[in-house]
This record gives sequence, structure tokens and C-alpha cells, in this order.
Amino acid sequence: MQKSIKILDCTLRDGGYYNNWDFDEEVVSSYLHAVAESQIDFVELGLRNFTKLGFFGAFHYTTEDYLNRLGLPEGPSYGVMVDAKTILQSGKSVDDAIDELFVNASASKLNLVRIAAHFHEVEACGAIACKLKEKGYLVGFNLMQAGGKSSALITEKAMFIKSWNCIDALYFADSLGNMEHDEVCRIIKAIQSVWQGDIGIHTHNNMGKALDNTLTARTAGATWLDVTITGMGRGAGNAQTESLLAVLSKESDLYQPATIYELVIKHFAPMQKECGWGSNLPYFLGAQNDIHPTYIQNLLTGGEYGDDEIVAAIDYLSKLEGTTSYNGDVLKSAISFSGTNCIAAGTDVLVDLFADKEVLVLANGPSTRKYAKEIEAYISSRKPVVLSLNIVTEIDSSLIDYYCVSHNAKFISQGKLYSNLNKPIIAPLHRFSSNERSLLLRSNDVLDFGFEVVSDQFNVVDDFCQVPYEITVAYALAIAKVANANAITMVGVDGYSSGDHRQMDMIDMLNMYMTSQSIPELTALTPTTYPITQKSIYAPK
Repeated sequence: MQKSIKILDCTLRDGGYYNNWDFDEEVVSSYLHAVAESQIDFVELGLRNFTKLGFFGAFHYTTEDYLNRLGLPEGPSYGVMVDAKTILQSGKSVDDAIDELFVNASASKLNLVRIAAHFHEVEACGAIACKLKEKGYLVGFNLMQAGGKSSALITEKAMFIKSWNCIDALYFADSLGNMEHDEVCRIIKAIQSVWQGDIGIHTHNNMGKALDNTLTARTAGATWLDVTITGMGRGAGNAQTESLLAVLSKESDLYQPATIYELVIKHFAPMQKECGWGSNLPYFLGAQNDIHPTYIQNLLTGGEYGDDEIVAAIDYLSKLEGTTSYNGDVLKSAISFSGTNCIAAGTDVLVDLFADKEVLVLANGPSTRKYAKEIEAYISSRKPVVLSLNIVTEIDSSLIDYYCVSHNAKFISQGKLYSNLNKPIIAPLHRFSSNERSLLLRSNDVLDFGFEVVSDQFNVVDDFCQVPYEITVAYALAIAKVANANAITMVGVDGYSSGDHRQMDMIDMLNMYMTSQSIPELTALTPTTYPITQKSIYAPK
């Protein structure tokens, strides 16, 4: 049986989104020998880029100098990918940019260069492709985010690419990982209507369909199939090399997967456990709502966001236009969940409301559950004004005097509960949509106190506050200050690990609070890692 397909493994390129393209030498050596022994046809070693600020591993640049030091086993053809915008936004002519990035193929260990482009960039890419062909490379062209594009548009772009007469394989990518089988077949049919050359597919596994879509594409006529070891790749990852080889090995002996299986078990399975690529519910929901997987990856990476924040951020993003492309500022807005951009404004209803009283700030850290009985006993005995940060369910609601919410993930996830509190709520109404305001006002007395995030500021006036971070604790401290409390005790403010941005932001905020004027004394009664005076919930009165 002759090979009718080409398998391209792009682990070091797509997988680099999880480790900054900085792979251990032992992993690289084992990988290269495994893919060669398995008879894989093409290995895409990485990206080709101009120098950037910041540290990136070897496979972000995949320079000729590095390749000449790298032992590349015989067998596969080797390649790199260049993003079209790397050339188009370089400030150089196409010829100069290509000449700076690429030597002639005869002087390189590379045989293949793939160009990745969005649909709106296609017309500008002809000169790039032809220049690479002149240098002697096989040239692949990847149409990113092909899902959902009309057949007419796909055919139009394919015809334009055909006119260059220099592309060896025309790829389409399921960049959002949400294609169905019918969509795969539709796109291939649209391409085939004008393109008689090789067609390739690059799938993502956000909805668990990467392998199935790859096999569907093969049946429909695709001949170049992208895979990565364990699916290692941006977001939920890609079709798994080992899985595709397992399927193909049942048909013929053209591919030998045994060394790939060993590579997975020894090196990549532990990496996957550490880094966390692969399909899961957040990626599924993101794909379902046409959200670029980088949003989900950044929400999940490092454990910096709680489950409620992740779910609420996805819900927020699903309601926005334009999230098929990644924008860091949009992610920040998804985490802050600020409903409007209007000027911070509230009322002076809180002035002296807690005059000469202790305010107990009730947060939802694990210690609140652990010490719930002692906290309830403290409240019953000391009679502080109890200010709950969002809805804390571990403490008897009859002991809570006020709920404060700054419009964050907790509000998004608990929203419907607010209509049944029957307790006063302190909130910056300017940050809420009209529907959300109706929810808050349905059966509650809402005290409107403004809230604005301003870098390096902790300012409190009669009707609003400015704080440095999107932290509800900061809002509560401002409330206690404007209400003229004489002391603030806190429970459930446990803290995070030292490297977590939430820990650092909270410490920075607390330092600003401590240096502001006329502040109430601040004490934690349950264990905390924050720089707060520590006392014990068990201490006698």
C-alpha cells in the first residue's frame, strides 16, 4: 500500500505555546529520533521570527545557526512556520524580510516553510509565497480560522492562492476547535472546486473532535494531516500523533508508532499533566461560543483564577463580538466584569453609617468554612457590623448585616441569589447593566457607593472610592472608612501562593490602604498570608 497522505508533526511549534518554545534538550533529542523512526513525513520544528523583546526558547526562532547545531535524524523533511504578519508588519519590503529570515533552501536543513495567514491577509501574501519558492522551499499556506467562512469566500481565496502557482499544500485550520464533520467536508469541497493540489488540515481539540475531524478530512480528500504528540498545542491542543498513528497502523505498516508511544509515556504525558493542555469543559464552552482558545488558555494557566471567575469570564466573553481573535485588554475586561465605562459616581448614604462600630469583613476563603462556628459565636457575642463580600454561604445569613459587591465573577455566578437576600446591598450601580440593577433592586435596599479602579490610588470620598485593583476587599475597606468604623476585623482572607498575581495585587492594595489617612485598625481573626495584624478567632474578649 502506497502512502496517499503526508503526516506533519508540529509539536515543537504548536506545543511551544505552553512552554515558551523552551524544550529540554533530552526531550528534543528523544522526540526527533521517535518521529524519524515512526516514518512521519514532515516535522515542523518551530517558528521563524525576527528578534523580539522577552525570552523565547530556541523553537520560537528556529535559526539556521541553531539548526546547524541540532542533530536532525534522516528520514523526515523538516520545516518551520512563519506568520504572515511577521513579514507584513516588519517595516521591511517582502524581499528584504524574507532574505533576512531565510537562506536559500540549498544552504538549509529545512525543506518546507508554511505561511499562516488570516483570510484578510491572503491577497498580501503572494509575494511572500513566491519569494520562498524562489529560494527553493516547498511552500505550504495555512488559512487560519476557516470555520464559519462562506463557501464562496473560501473558493475565492483558494482561487487567488492558485494564481500564485507556487503553493505545494493548501491548508485550512480549525483554529477555534469547533468544526463539525459536515463543516470539514464543506470547506474541502469549496477548496477542491478550484484547487487541484494537495489539501491539508490543522485541527484543534476544544470540543474533543480533532482526531475525528482529521480522519474525516482524509476521507474527503485532504492529504496533509497535522498532529502533535499528546495533542500538545495552543489551547486545548491538536489531533494526537499517537492516536492517528494507532489508527493508520491498523491499515498498513507504513507508519511505526511504537517509539512514539514510548515518547508519550516517558516525556510528554508528564509534561501534559504539568501544563494542562487537552480538551476540557472551559475549552468546549469557548469553542461553542466562538471564543479564541488563547482566552481560555490564559484563564486556566497557572491556577490564578477561581472556578467561578473562569465560568463567569467565559459567559462574559460569549456575549461580546470579535472574540474569535485574542485581545489581552478584552480578557482584562472579562475578568473585571465591569458592565459600563461611565464615570464612577454614587451617593453619600454611607457617611458615618457605622460610626464608632467594629466592622467584620466576611470573605469566602477556606478558613471561613473551617472556623464557621467560631465566627458565628464571635458575631453573636461582639455584635459587629457584618459586611459580607458577595454571598458567603458558610455563615448563617441572619448574622449578616450588609452584602457588598463590586461587580465581579462572584456576582456573575451568584447573580440570581441576590434577588432573595432581603438584606441591604452596597454596590456601585454605575458598573451594572440595567438588567443587573433590576435584579439587585428586586427585593433589596441598595446603597449606591461608587467604585473605580485607578492604578496606584487608594482614595475614599463621600460617594465613591478609587482603588488600585479590581478587588472586592478594597471596596469593603473603602466602605468601612467612609462609614467611619473604628475597627475592621476580617475573616476568610486566607491569601494565595506567593507567586500568584492575586496575592501580589492584594498586598500592594493593603500597603496603599495602610498609608492612607484616618484609617480604622485592621485585624485578621483567621489565618492569613497577608500583611495584616493577626489575632485569633478563639482569643477571649
